[in-house]
Amino acid sequence: MTKTVITSDKAPAAIGTYSQAIKAGNTVYMSGQIPLDPKTMELVDGFEAQTVQVFENLKAVAEAAGGSFKDIVKLNIFLTDLSHFAKVNEIMGRYFEQPYPARAAIGVAALPRGSQVEMDAILVLE
Repeated sequence: MTKTVITSDKAPAAIGTYSQAIKAGNTVYMSGQIPLDPKTMELVDGFEAQTVQVFENLKAVAEAAGGSFKDIVKLNIFLTDLSHFAKVNEIMGRYFEQPYPARAAIGVAALPRGSQVEMDAILVLE
């Protein structure tokens, strides 16, 4: 099996030993994105702004892979405060149409750099 590294300069550069995404066959495995502004590599402020930035970062990587949010089949959302779940749903509605991807929302104690939200995704390209 051939693995292809996917990168986008419109998303934050990897800050560890990982790739932004890996394509294997027609499946793209996107690494977790936190709300770093790709130009400054600084965390954006506020939960809503953080959530929007994460979706924008994921969008950039999906596009670099030749896909879009319509190709996402699985989305994982990690939150440091599950009381923000309704806000995540509202913001997600700006980016996705039915049929929605399968999804998990997981409460965690902490995320890198003090982020309040992180997401990863799996895309299947046709």
